[in-house]
Amino acid sequence: MRWDNLTAGPDHRRADDAALFGADAVTTRTFDTPEFRGITFHEIRARSIINRVPGASRMPFEWTVNPYRGCTHACVYCFARKTHSYLDLDTGIGFDTQIVVKVNAPDLLRRQLASPRWQGEHIAMGTNVDCYQRAEGRYRLMPGIIAALRDRANPFSILTKGTLILRDLDLLTQAAQVTDVGISVSVGFTDAELWRTVEPGTPAPERRLDVVRALGEHGIGCGVLMAPVIPFLSDQPDRLRATVRAIAAAGATSVTPLTLHLRPGAREWFMTWLARHHPHLVPRYERLYADGAYAPTWYQRRITRQVHELAQEYGIGPARAGAARRVRPPEPTPPRAPQPPQAPEPVQLSLL
Repeated sequence: MRWDNLTAGPDHRRADDAALFGADAVTTRTFDTPEFRGITFHEIRARSIINRVPGASRMPFEWTVNPYRGCTHACVYCFARKTHSYLDLDTGIGFDTQIVVKVNAPDLLRRQLASPRWQGEHIAMGTNVDCYQRAEGRYRLMPGIIAALRDRANPFSILTKGTLILRDLDLLTQAAQVTDVGISVSVGFTDAELWRTVEPGTPAPERRLDVVRALGEHGIGCGVLMAPVIPFLSDQPDRLRATVRAIAAAGATSVTPLTLHLRPGAREWFMTWLARHHPHLVPRYERLYADGAYAPTWYQRRITRQVHELAQEYGIGPARAGAARRVRPPEPTPPRAPQPPQAPEPVQLSLL
């Protein structure tokens, strides 16, 4: 494996010029427990943890923190698969089973946040691989990361398919009292059969929607990234309706649809899966994605329009693509002294 003088790759550059980590800092472990059987963990001491997103990226944020590389969710469409090739690791099974763990992420983040060079910009997490994948249950990196952000009142957002985020509910609530905190859960569809084959390592869609519901009950608004909408498999009007209806019933503050995109690395793995499970769709995909990683604009706009119309019907609004709605729990209102009667003020309505 190519560990030394490693860069973070084209999707997430480092904020400095140092190597991400050195070969002498890698410890490889396996655990003989059912949930981790067949998975290898490469524990490293990273030299930088805050990554800058390239200016050409479509992402609506500039800085990210990713405590893991590789993901046991094993989503066949995951765009981050290509990043494993930067480590000379396989982008297929290797991405699902060879997990790099930045064990010093919390301490390193705390130091970088305290640096005079850091200006307190928003930090997005879960944008490359899920920071609440199964490995987090053992390594527990996120509590220290959230605490570091809370202590510096640094705004942040988290995108996850994992239910483990509820473990850190108290920390998230504390952070939301001092800074902007955005939470989004990814639920692209609610079809159980499709979920089992496309996202085999993730919690079921209904369990993820339980997370949305639980966060809302504790005063933390949660948006849903309806991603990906998979052409010809989850984009039928009745399936879109069922998904949006379930998202609304969970109390989501917003729903943002994103159509499947197939970057190099992910494209080959997904098309192999498609040929095995839905061979009749292969020619249709070859035509739909003939011009690159993204579906045609007309198709994306159609899906977006349909989902937004359904969201309006069920009483939830769209959100900016890739961004969670940031919500702070309401602060307690001090009791007021009795006031003499006054003429009522004009009522003002806001759609924001």
